[in-house]
Amino acid sequence: MPELLSVRDLKIEATSYPPGEPPKRVTIVDGVSFDLQKGKVLGLIGESGAGKSTIGLSALAYGRGGAEITGGQVLLDGVDILPLGKSGIRKIRGARVCYVAQSAAAAFNPAHRLGDQVIEATVKHRLMTKEEAKKRALYLFQVLGLPNPETFGDRYPHQVSGGQLQRAMTAMALCSNPELIVFDEPTTALDVTTQIDVLAAIKHAIEETRTAALYITHDLAVVAQISDDIMVLRHGKTVEYGSVRQIIEEPRQDYTRALVNVRQEARAEAADQSGALLKVENISAQYSNGFKVLHDVSLHVPKGQTLAVVGESGSGKSTLARVITGLLPPSDGRISFDGKPLTPALKNRSREELRRIQLIYQMADTAMNPRQTVRDIIGRPLTFYDGLHGAAKTARVKELLDQIEMGNGFIDRYPAELSGGQKQRVAIARALAAKPELILCDEPTSALDPLVAEGILKLLLKLQEEAHLSYVFITHDIAIVRAIADSVAVMHRGKLVRFGAKSQALSPPFDDYTDLLLKSVPEMEIGWLERVLATRKMESAGN
Repeated sequence: MPELLSVRDLKIEATSYPPGEPPKRVTIVDGVSFDLQKGKVLGLIGESGAGKSTIGLSALAYGRGGAEITGGQVLLDGVDILPLGKSGIRKIRGARVCYVAQSAAAAFNPAHRLGDQVIEATVKHRLMTKEEAKKRALYLFQVLGLPNPETFGDRYPHQVSGGQLQRAMTAMALCSNPELIVFDEPTTALDVTTQIDVLAAIKHAIEETRTAALYITHDLAVVAQISDDIMVLRHGKTVEYGSVRQIIEEPRQDYTRALVNVRQEARAEAADQSGALLKVENISAQYSNGFKVLHDVSLHVPKGQTLAVVGESGSGKSTLARVITGLLPPSDGRISFDGKPLTPALKNRSREELRRIQLIYQMADTAMNPRQTVRDIIGRPLTFYDGLHGAAKTARVKELLDQIEMGNGFIDRYPAELSGGQKQRVAIARALAAKPELILCDEPTSALDPLVAEGILKLLLKLQEEAHLSYVFITHDIAIVRAIADSVAVMHRGKLVRFGAKSQALSPPFDDYTDLLLKSVPEMEIGWLERVLATRKMESAGN
C-alpha cells in the first residue's frame, strides 16, 4: 500500500536566548523519519520537550514558536510540501491535513460561536456548502457525545467545559473529511468516561474514511488503543519505532521500558479526617444566566491532606474550585477556612486570604501572559505577597525553578518558548511562590508525560509533608487519585454522589456512576477499548 505521509531525515531548529549570552541555534528535532499509510495511526510518545508536537506540525509545513524546518522532506502522497509556497500550503491546511490542538481553549476565538468555527475551514475551502457543513457538524457533535447537539453550535467557547471544547475541536478537524489529521493530546482534558467515547469516535472515523493520523500523547494506555505503530522520542531523536505490540510487550530500549513500566506508588491513607482546614457546607452555585451548576455540595479537607475530586467533563469539578477561590460566589451555603467564614467573592477577600489559597489552572496556555517571561510570571506573587524585588526576587525565582526541576536556563524564556509540560510546571511554581496553605490543583499533570507527571506528583507530596500543605486535586485520572488522595469526592451533574476516605470511596458497593467511572480507566492492554465498548453494548441491551 502506498504511503500517504513519508517523513525523511527531518531536522528542525530554533533560536535560543540564554541569559547573558548571545543567541544560538539549537536542534529540537534531529533526523526523524517515518511512514504512514491511509487508514493507519502512528502514535508519537515522549516526555515534554521531546519534539512530538513540533514533528506533528511539520506535517502542515509549520514551525511553532520560531522553530524552522531546516532539513529533510515531508512527502504527502509523494509530493514534498516543504518547498510549496504560501498559497500551496494554504490549499493543504484545513482541507487535506487538519490539526487538533492540545489546548482547545487557546485555539477557539471567544468572540464567535462554536458552530461557525467548526465549519469555517470546510466552507472556506469550498469542500461543502454551508448547509452541508452544518449537517456534517451536527453528525459529529452527536458522534462525539456533545450535549444537546442540535443547539451546541450556538454556544460560545466560554459556555462549555474544557472537555466539551476539546471534542468540538475534534469535530472541526473531522468536518472536512481530511486525508491526514494530527491529534495533539486530544483527550488530555477529558474525563475517562468521555475519553472512551472520543477514542472510539476517532478510531471509527479513521477506519470508515481511511484517514491517516498522527496521534501525539504521553499516555501509553491511550495510544495502545488507537495506534498501529508507535514512535518513542526523546530530545528530538527517535528512541524506538515499531508496532504497538512490540513497543508495549517487548520494548528494546531502557527509556521505552521506563515509560511502559512507570507506575504511581500507592499512598498510605490517613485515617484522621478531623481538623479540617477547608469546609464546604451545602454550597450551590449558578451562572449569571440562572443555570445552576452546583447543587447542595458539602465536603471538607483536613490540614495536610489531599481531597481528589473526580467526575466527567461538566460535572462541576472546576466550578467547585472557582467557588472556593471566590471566582464564582455561591448562591447558597457557606465556606469556612481554618475555622473562620471565608469571604464569598474574590474581590472582597483580604491579601492574606488570597495568599493562603492558590489555584493551579488546567490549561497553562491560557493562564499565563504570553508577553511576560518566566521571571516575571513567577516573580509577580513574590512582589505582591512578600514585597521582594531585584536580586532577592531573582534568587527566589531560581529556587522555585529548581523545585520544579526546570533550572535557571528557563528564567528569561516566554511561554511560547516552552512545551506544554514546562508551562504547567511554571504555573505550579507560581502557585508555590505565595507560600499557600491550600492549593486547588485543576488537572495540573494532564499535559505531562508519565515520567514527568510522576516527578511532579512526588514533588507535591514532598511539599505537602514539609509544609503541611492541603490540596484539592481535580482530576479524571483514577491512577493519580490512588497515588495522591486521602479522601475522594465523586461529582456528577453538579451533585456530590460519593464522598469519603479513599479506601471507602474506591471500594464496592458502588453507585452506578462511580462504577462506570472506575470501569472506564484505560488499561495498557491491546484490545481494551473494544472489550469495554462490547461490555457497554451488552449492558445497554440487557437494560
